[in-house]
Amino acid sequence: MSFTSLGLSAPILKAVAQKGYDTPSPIQAQAIPAVLEGKDVMAAAQTGTGKTAGFTLPLLELLTRGNRAQAKQVRALVLTPTRELAAQVAESVETYGKNLPLRSAVVFGGVGIGPQISKLGKGVDILVATPGRLLDLFNQRALNFSQLEVLVLDEADRMLDMGFIHDIKKILKVLPAKRQNLMFSATFSDDIRKLAKGLVNNPVEISVTPRNATAKTVEQYIYQVDQKQKTAALIHLIKQNDWKQVLVFSRTKHGANRIAKNLEANDLTAAAIHGNKSQGARTKALANFKSGEVRVLVATDIAARGIDIDQLPNVVNFDLPNVPEDYVHRIGRTGRAGADGQAVSLVSGDESKLLRDIERLIKQKIPRKEVEGFVPTQVVAETDLNERKHGQNRGPRNANGRGNGRSNSGSRNNDSRSSASRGSSRNDSRSDSRSDSRSESSQGGRVEHKDGQRSGDSARGHKPNDSNASHSRRSSGSQSRSGNSASSAATKPSSNSSIWGK
Repeated sequence: MSFTSLGLSAPILKAVAQKGYDTPSPIQAQAIPAVLEGKDVMAAAQTGTGKTAGFTLPLLELLTRGNRAQAKQVRALVLTPTRELAAQVAESVETYGKNLPLRSAVVFGGVGIGPQISKLGKGVDILVATPGRLLDLFNQRALNFSQLEVLVLDEADRMLDMGFIHDIKKILKVLPAKRQNLMFSATFSDDIRKLAKGLVNNPVEISVTPRNATAKTVEQYIYQVDQKQKTAALIHLIKQNDWKQVLVFSRTKHGANRIAKNLEANDLTAAAIHGNKSQGARTKALANFKSGEVRVLVATDIAARGIDIDQLPNVVNFDLPNVPEDYVHRIGRTGRAGADGQAVSLVSGDESKLLRDIERLIKQKIPRKEVEGFVPTQVVAETDLNERKHGQNRGPRNANGRGNGRSNSGSRNNDSRSSASRGSSRNDSRSDSRSDSRSESSQGGRVEHKDGQRSGDSARGHKPNDSNASHSRRSSGSQSRSGNSASSAATKPSSNSSIWGK
């Protein structure tokens, strides 16, 4: 099968050919015809398999058939969870639509809103946006959705995991009820699927790979290294293997800064990217990394779904992620579009549980090695893939003595629910810029929050100490109210349908 058989027009096919593509990936081969037929689509595939082109190509084709956008109007809206991903999707739209008479724009927080308002004033056929900045613009009457034809939720699971449910609800309320809905993501959890089915109407469901599977083109290794030796081991591996382009993932922003500084001190050009960096600094770091000016990019998980680099050869997990699904998205930055890649994880003995959760998630043991000259003093425990004990993968007990269902440091569902119960709806630029300042390791009683995530009580900086009686009473009362909210929400399952605008 070739792209010419999918019903795309000559200008789009020309742009695709100029990118060097002639054969669609499995997700593209199934999604493009369905979108062109005007059907709602739920599509899941591994990171790096061409999901973005899977909706941008047919979206561009559909929009060429209708009337151009009028002033302040938007014909197609693409929502993404992070600035980096928004920029990546916008670049794809521009690349494949360069031969078409369509206007597109991208809006996100962290940059001036004035130029965005000016561009929207002319009307755009495709708008790529993060939820918070989109609401800011709508509230300032900078755009109108009465002409909207298509809504796309890209990385929908991540968007909801990060706590954007309130923003999504507000956006859906102002969109026309009659529209085409597309959901594209690397994974769809059971909860996300339930919500999705309240958004899409009789969707075509596409899944070309098992959930939480890793790409076969990615060669995975674990190097057992003591925590204090990780930086030296990383430097040794980069130099010994002559890695020219390396993406390193750190669990925290301070860790990312420290790693980059140590690499620079050892004659390895490096840059850090995380939520405390300005948007300009983040964009520059990515550009320098893509051009080869920077050899090593050290990132927190904000970049896990926002970096798209052709033939990126090496990904290193300096720290294992607290949420096992993030491992899949991290290593999905390499081995993209059928190219080979290598994913290396530096694992210390105290990360055995994190490794166990990852290996059980991907249903395979990752081959283990040792770095020459860095023999660990603490061995990483072996994973029993068949062991299924009651309560496995449960996080630390919460204040009520009940398991959270996931590590507190991941705090995905828990924080989403707690923020929902309080009606928190901060915009994406504020949340994105502050989130990594909360992203400290869960060790020592601190809780990690992913970049851009809406936060619950545990992320607000001050945690009452039980030694203060008044604090204890207030904390207890807060927990009681939170529990009541959760109970109330649990008795209204039908509300999931209404929030998606059905």
